[in-house]
Amino acid sequence: MNFLYNIGIRLYHLGAKIAATRSEKVRKMIDGQQRAIDYLRREIIPGASYIWVHASSLGEFEQGRPLIEKIRRERHDLKILLTFFSPSGYEVRKNYGGVDAVCYLPFDTPARVREFLDVVNPAMAIFVKYEFWGNYLQQLKKRGVPTYIISSIFRPDQSFFKWWGGMFRDLLDCFTHIYVQDIESRQLLASVNVTNVTIAGDTRFDRVTDIMAGNRDIPQAEAFTRNAPLTIVAGSSWQPDEKFLLPYLNICDKIKLIIAPHEVNEEHIKAIESQCNRKVCRLSVATPEEAATADCIIVDCYGVLSSIYRYGDIAYIGGGFGVGIHNINEAAVYGMPVIFGPKFDKFKEAKDLIARGGAFTFSDSEQFTSLLDSLVNNSDRLRQSGEIAGSYIKENLGATDLIFSDIFPTS
Repeated sequence: MNFLYNIGIRLYHLGAKIAATRSEKVRKMIDGQQRAIDYLRREIIPGASYIWVHASSLGEFEQGRPLIEKIRRERHDLKILLTFFSPSGYEVRKNYGGVDAVCYLPFDTPARVREFLDVVNPAMAIFVKYEFWGNYLQQLKKRGVPTYIISSIFRPDQSFFKWWGGMFRDLLDCFTHIYVQDIESRQLLASVNVTNVTIAGDTRFDRVTDIMAGNRDIPQAEAFTRNAPLTIVAGSSWQPDEKFLLPYLNICDKIKLIIAPHEVNEEHIKAIESQCNRKVCRLSVATPEEAATADCIIVDCYGVLSSIYRYGDIAYIGGGFGVGIHNINEAAVYGMPVIFGPKFDKFKEAKDLIARGGAFTFSDSEQFTSLLDSLVNNSDRLRQSGEIAGSYIKENLGATDLIFSDIFPTS
């Protein structure tokens, strides 16, 4: 990679080391990256054929998981290495049993990249959605390693499509094939002469369908909703989301609320409890009998949100007043309308569902109240928008099988 890129990577690494003195999350990332090569020397079996799958964080892992698990089921001759960049992915999935090894990805400096690839010697590399590490990509190309990116989506404001973006456009030439979500992405890539592109869709649709098929019963949620008029399930909520949800709960006795905050800590949970004027309980300690008489359940643990959605009539997806909305497909797969704040531009499924009438967005309290009232008080609209959301998920299944059959044509 060129001199300026490597200077930027080293400055980024230095900044991360400084941030690690104040942030436990960043410290875990730095420590994990430093231990990665030693871990791989112990775990990688010499002579074995490894598929290397890289996901930046937990969301990208869930996106790539259907393909990982299909490779695991159908290619017993291959082993799989999974790497993460972010602690929010690694710390949750470091014990994931669907692969042979899991570690952090060392920083993208030339020496670390060469050492990583020398140890792993991957037969194939698969990146999920957004990862474009220059030294890794160029070394993979130099070594003749088939390299793919899946479920990717491109936008005109990205560096690849700027007049000054030649260095970034060069990275696209390192991929053996690029699997995009939509025709707009393929057209953008064609505008910079990148044509080894297939519209495969988004593997997250396959993943949420798998989750729905294997979800588990939550006795407290079952009791909570048994005689409830309507239930809103709020997933991955932040404080800006809660300032709309909780006041509405306080004034509308036609609904109950199950709220799963993005950050589960005592301070945040107590803040939610203090704003709720109706009976509230915590999922981890409530009995089904206690939950049945409550108006709000706080999901004070991780790992159950995807199963909780099945108990809702309306889903609120958090993050729309921050860096961007969280996974809306996890909720839409159950055939209910989804609601979120204004920051959804990077999410194709959000724009598609809004256009169809299966999702709704808002920017202020007045819009939020009007929107909720229109669903809570109109059963036909609630049902129709839910059916639209569920149908949309079903129509977009199949990306995993398409990609797998393409990159393993003889399997």
